[in-house]
Amino acid sequence: MERYLDIIKSSYKGYFNYLLDEVTQLHWENYFYGLILVSLMVWALEILFPWRKNQSIFRKGFWLDAFYMFFNFFLLNLIVLIALSNTVATLFNDLLRGWGLTLHDFQLLNINTLPYGLGLLVFFLVSDFVQWNTHRLLHRVPFLWNFHKVHHSVKEMGFAAQLRYHWMEPVVYKSMLYIPLAIISGLEPQDVAIVHFFALTIGHLNHANVGWDYGPLKFLLNNPKMHIWHHAKNLPSHIKYGVNFGLTLSLWDYIFGTEHIPYNGRDIELGFEGDEHFPQDFLHQELYPIKTKR
Repeated sequence: MERYLDIIKSSYKGYFNYLLDEVTQLHWENYFYGLILVSLMVWALEILFPWRKNQSIFRKGFWLDAFYMFFNFFLLNLIVLIALSNTVATLFNDLLRGWGLTLHDFQLLNINTLPYGLGLLVFFLVSDFVQWNTHRLLHRVPFLWNFHKVHHSVKEMGFAAQLRYHWMEPVVYKSMLYIPLAIISGLEPQDVAIVHFFALTIGHLNHANVGWDYGPLKFLLNNPKMHIWHHAKNLPSHIKYGVNFGLTLSLWDYIFGTEHIPYNGRDIELGFEGDEHFPQDFLHQELYPIKTKR
């Protein structure tokens, strides 16, 4: 037990120093200023090329989403995620050793054996597919759906809506992402940073107030005209668990038949059944799943 407490303490100290470095030092892998830069660029596109021209630049929920962006991207890691992730990883490795196994026994691919670009593509495809399946679980499992409602409480779409989510979601996503990290070795921090910033940019664009579908690339990349339907409040009765689950790629939805773009969804109502009773502030949104369970 003492060993795990030491891991938690060192995680807090290590991440606090990392966060301090992010704010005070400029480097190309800087997540803090990277998030700000991507956000400002996509927000500028919203202002220059608005899809819903009557939507305010500071749309409904803008400031709440802005707070969620920084809380979920940085403070949440400081409060719980890094310590939890490091502790769980150590516990998992200890359990494997108890069974005479190591993480290396599960590794199916070393991307260093592949050309750099191909190895990075394999990691991206595997991780995105895992996240697509995780997203489906958030809609299909009632317990998880109560947490995911926070994200679907957005009533007007804008770039920052991407990072409005309950703190439980990254716990689920990170747990599932152990799969690609377990089977793929040779990953470097810069590889993860490249994939992360690409996914962040596409995610911002998916939620932005721009009416693009990228032409033929719409069958590969998720896009605003597709993702708006994922947030639709009203869907056909035969659709029980939602549509268009892609995070970065739309490819999986087209392959597995979960795509749904019946017409231009620019002005459709967003949300979910009963969202008129859903809390409108951060604290009560965070507490909602706990109160609902009770």
